[in-house]
Amino acid sequence: MFGNSKDLLGIRDLPVSEIQEILDRTAEMKKIVMSQNRKTTDLAGRTVNILFYENSTRTRLSFEMGAKMMSSVACNISASGSSVTKKENLIDTARTIDVMQTDILIMRHGLSGAPHLVAKNVNAAVINGGDGTHEHPTQALLDAYTIIEKKGDLKGLKVVIVGDIAHSRVARSNIWLLTKMGAKVSICAPKTLIPSGIEQMGVTVYNDVEVALKDADVVMGLRIQLERQKGGYFPDLVEYAKEFGINEKRLKLAKSDAIVLHPGPVNREVEITSFVYDCDQSVIDEQVTNGVAIRMAIMKKAIER
Repeated sequence: MFGNSKDLLGIRDLPVSEIQEILDRTAEMKKIVMSQNRKTTDLAGRTVNILFYENSTRTRLSFEMGAKMMSSVACNISASGSSVTKKENLIDTARTIDVMQTDILIMRHGLSGAPHLVAKNVNAAVINGGDGTHEHPTQALLDAYTIIEKKGDLKGLKVVIVGDIAHSRVARSNIWLLTKMGAKVSICAPKTLIPSGIEQMGVTVYNDVEVALKDADVVMGLRIQLERQKGGYFPDLVEYAKEFGINEKRLKLAKSDAIVLHPGPVNREVEITSFVYDCDQSVIDEQVTNGVAIRMAIMKKAIER
């Protein structure tokens, strides 16, 4: 949350007014990202440290690139290359980074709630780059911005999220954000990958992908997160693709002007086919570009607290 906090830890408690403010600022930042110069002084003299305990390409790199475009001192710290390998605990690692006069600490951790714990123990503004299966607020914000670019508004849109809902922090953050902004969100997955009680988040639940996709305005595929699963959720990836994969035929069940999103990384021919990934309705590459702009907007807001 920002709200009255110095940190962005999740979407659930983020006011609609602040969501809109971030989205509005992103439009300004995207002009910079798409320009020839790609340089501002918004973070000049500021230090941004990126602490990731899990692997990442899009999130980590977009934060780093955005911070450097804004003239900050930006540093990447991987857990495997830090004192974590010497059994230093999370709080001590975070405090060490903090007392190096860090202004913004961006972190990803496999434990749900880890950024919340760190935020209570450091002076730096903490931005959650993904925590366990809990939230991924910056991904949800860039997804919303991408949809608005193409559709003009979120209100009233039918958004269908298909994939590993149970293990997806992206799904949770998107559900909270999109429903707050007036979209009608549906989720679809095998019953074993639908969290118990998720209907209470205001979504419609489907176990038949072809029924779910009918008349959708936005289709979002999610990766099957085998690294978080212990097996037994479905027979195999081939069977999953057969029953739930988004292919050319199934995409035609959505509206003719529907757009396709995916937070990445994409397992082609599993959650979506190569045809869908590369088709004109796909905005997956644009999501990546927008990821830089949204994170620039968030970092600028973080230093204004």
